[in-house]
Amino acid sequence: MSFSTIEIQPLAVDVSCSSDKLQVTLADGREIAVPLEWYPRLQEATPKERNDWQLLGGGLGIHWESLDEDVTVESLLRLR
Repeated sequence: MSFSTIEIQPLAVDVSCSSDKLQVTLADGREIAVPLEWYPRLQEATPKERNDWQLLGGGLGIHWESLDEDVTVESLLRLR
């Protein structure tokens, strides 16, 4: 018996920040939440600045222009 694997690139579709976590929803339905303290620029930002994000590469990453911050989905999925 053989198994085949399919390489699926996880893509972000939505982003939200609370006062203590960054949460990213992926196209496949998964949700990732990480401590905001992992990203000091986001932690120190205002709620308005945190909500001013855009997806990069069709969802491969997230960019906050005013904060000069980029986060890739791959980095969120790796153990810290």
